[in-house]
Amino acid sequence: MIEVRELTKRFGRTVAVDGLTFHVKPGRVTGFLGPNGAGKSTTMRVILGLDRPASGEALVGGRRYDRIRHPMREVGALLDAQAVQGGRTPLGHLGWMARANRIGRARVVSVIEQVGLAGVARKRIGGFSLGMRQRLGIAAALLGDPGVLLLDEPVNGLDPDGVRWIRELLRGLAAEGRTVLLSSHLMSEMELTADHLVIIGRGRLIANTPMRELTAVREVFVRSSRAGELATALSAAGGTVTAEGGAGLSVRGLDPTEIGDLAARHAIPLYEVTPRGASLEETYMRLTAEPTVEGVDR
Repeated sequence: MIEVRELTKRFGRTVAVDGLTFHVKPGRVTGFLGPNGAGKSTTMRVILGLDRPASGEALVGGRRYDRIRHPMREVGALLDAQAVQGGRTPLGHLGWMARANRIGRARVVSVIEQVGLAGVARKRIGGFSLGMRQRLGIAAALLGDPGVLLLDEPVNGLDPDGVRWIRELLRGLAAEGRTVLLSSHLMSEMELTADHLVIIGRGRLIANTPMRELTAVREVFVRSSRAGELATALSAAGGTVTAEGGAGLSVRGLDPTEIGDLAARHAIPLYEVTPRGASLEETYMRLTAEPTVEGVDR
């Protein structure tokens, strides 16, 4: 598990992270969201021992990163896919990382194949596209077969097949019981990948909640040739009804089953019953537009 406890990090007079507390639990993909400058990358760097906090702490498996003897075997990370020496090959780049962490060459070959770079394993990285570098960075994160993964914007530069591949990879790793912390600005992809969300703004916690609670059904859209009668019946049953066009109604306060049963009792035909949940993008924009408040850890 990753534990961030009352973490504060300053750069001069600028407070990048301000008393931040959250846990990232194993067995699920945790999305890490926030506007540019919210403190996401700084938090990840502190977790990985690349920045020293002003106060508080960040632990992986109950220890600071710099106390882990062979870190790649326990923690895999991708923060910047461009941060690699262009004159090396994937085999050479991963090879020296493996030797430094006492990882066998067979594992190097295995992760290169896993990320789809076997055909360019002996080519120089300097000629790689951003998507290929992302795949190489993911291979490096997986090299030690770690139980904890931190990935910052890993889908940048990937084509649609690559995006789907990494989504399935991360969900599969979480299903194995690993801890996965994923930062991304792609809301639609995060909605498909993450089980849990940590949202921060101005270095402080805004929300720490399961994805399903942020995107729960908020209303039901129905269509009927007798929309007026249906609206009256729904209102009498405690629903809040808003007309949408001649035959459409937006209903809050009643679930689809209740609406269907009520229409059947009144012999009112229904042509459509569609639950509407708030999209992650809509919820995220609302939360990050509001003043930052301490979120609830659920």
